[in-house]
Amino acid sequence: MKEFTINKNDSGQSLDKFIIKTVPNLPKSLLYKYIRLKRIKLNGKRCEISQILCEKDILTLYINDEFFEDKSENKKIGLNRTYSQLDIVYEDENIIIVYKPVGTDVHHGAHKADDTLIDIIQAYLYKKGEYDPDKEISFSPALCNRIDRNTAGLVIAAKNAAALREINEKIRSREIKKQYLCICIGKLSQKHSIETAYHCKKNHNSVMISSNPENGYKKIITEYDIIKKKNDLMLVKVNLITGRTHQIRAHLSFLGAPLLGDGKYGNVKINKKYQVFTQQLCAYSITFDFENSDMLNYLNGKTFTSPRTEFKIEF
Repeated sequence: MKEFTINKNDSGQSLDKFIIKTVPNLPKSLLYKYIRLKRIKLNGKRCEISQILCEKDILTLYINDEFFEDKSENKKIGLNRTYSQLDIVYEDENIIIVYKPVGTDVHHGAHKADDTLIDIIQAYLYKKGEYDPDKEISFSPALCNRIDRNTAGLVIAAKNAAALREINEKIRSREIKKQYLCICIGKLSQKHSIETAYHCKKNHNSVMISSNPENGYKKIITEYDIIKKKNDLMLVKVNLITGRTHQIRAHLSFLGAPLLGDGKYGNVKINKKYQVFTQQLCAYSITFDFENSDMLNYLNGKTFTSPRTEFKIEF
């Protein structure tokens, strides 16, 4: 048996979501079974999987100890490691906006990196005294947006659960505007355009674009402006109306203007000509354009820009 007192960061989420994060070794089938059998109780009473947790609620789990795993000490070892220096663009009590350099993973994935952006951020906040895993049950500081390993630029992280929920909601409702700069090869039909196409994941690390809606394809909208031209290259500003995997890289390539250095959707011959082998793409600016906001209204109207782009070609 284990008992949890819900704290501020754990409140506001559904009961099943909390348990899945807190007891990851517990199969979902058993979770739902135990709720039906009243082996999981909220404030001493029967509960429902969708019940929203409130601060100071007491959640009791009458389940075997084998499902519980204490990760706090291992977590602290990681938090005490020496990481790369964090390049902070903006920080307050709720969020932190940082610049991610090319070659850094935002989180643990295929490259099995030890020095991911979220590791660096969590260690930074731990050493500042703003994050203590011993005082949290299911929450840890988390990224609100992600960019590819070889894309540079701005990433937002939330320091608390309420900020994480609000930022994620504002991203979904497109009240946080993200603009990108990139260097493209070839030509685009217009200096400014809003282009629509259809996008489908080919596998976990590649996508396909079509002009027409097809089974399994989802609509994408990409807005671009050509800022400057130089020989067979263009400096292009991109605004994502929708945000899907590799959207900028794949859509611009589909339009005849692949990113310089892109080995997946690009032009190998031109990449070799310029000796550039990472996509020239930067998540350049973030603008908070809220219709209304609860705790983050002070950010409304503010724009933050990347301190650099890491582009290999100067314009």
